[in-house]
Amino acid sequence: MIDLESVQSHLPTFRPGTVWLVGAGPGDPALLTLAALHALQNADVVVYDALVSEGVLALVPGRTSREYVGKRGGKPSARQSDITARLMELARSGLRVVRLKGGDPFVFGRGAEEAADLARAGMPFHVVSGITAGIGGLAAAGIPLTSRLTNHGVIFLTGHVTTRDAAPVDWRRLAGTGLPLVIYMALGALRDIVAQFLAAGMAPETPAAAISNATLPDQRVLLSRLERLLPDVEAAHLAPPVIIALGANVALRAALGAGDDPGFRQVRCGPTGLVPAGTDADGAARHGHGFNIPILRDAELP
Repeated sequence: MIDLESVQSHLPTFRPGTVWLVGAGPGDPALLTLAALHALQNADVVVYDALVSEGVLALVPGRTSREYVGKRGGKPSARQSDITARLMELARSGLRVVRLKGGDPFVFGRGAEEAADLARAGMPFHVVSGITAGIGGLAAAGIPLTSRLTNHGVIFLTGHVTTRDAAPVDWRRLAGTGLPLVIYMALGALRDIVAQFLAAGMAPETPAAAISNATLPDQRVLLSRLERLLPDVEAAHLAPPVIIALGANVALRAALGAGDDPGFRQVRCGPTGLVPAGTDADGAARHGHGFNIPILRDAELP
């Protein structure tokens, strides 16, 4: 059992007039950190992104205001400058403001930009880390991020590297490291990403995985290889958000017996096409539903 009083003593006080940049984790509310839960249950207003799951939002008290700002690729979203201005406006009115982001605020979440803007404005803020999808999502899919058998490092990459405002990418250097690559937000640019890596000399048979809705009850895991990844993903009609993993570590999934667990909802690729794996009735329970969460509240709050 968790000693809640001892945990409470380690949590910072959420003071009025401050902004907390909070990571909501990869989706499963059971993977939310205690610090993030503490922030949600003590906030006056939560400004949240599209990638924040319904399970996490359900932990926001009914008395707390919510403001949705979008921030999913290709979908209507508030402008980044407007979001930051709104955070400052709310905090200056004396509210406890949570800026809730999927995953971790500082991993492809533009949290660094928002933090820098808040710092320039002299606005007090605090950062609460979250489990990023590149770590939690792979674990939920049964794919080790690192292993002494395959790799001594890993590279996180955003799928937005192909956009006009992105910095140039040295595809050959990335392909030549031999390290596993975990690619966020890659679905829209997958054709170009695969083509670039093949042209850069990455082996066509490189193990590949695509994980849709990682850690959630409707998670789907597609196993393929680099040269087949695009057609396999298209045939599977995977729904975003999708994490792509490339590297020898993907092949370790079989050794863990993950393919035998229907809770992983694998989509198996083979010569006969795509065959969805079966699921079981208690899959939702294993993926973060039907659990009790303690209430963590600031002693200063009325």
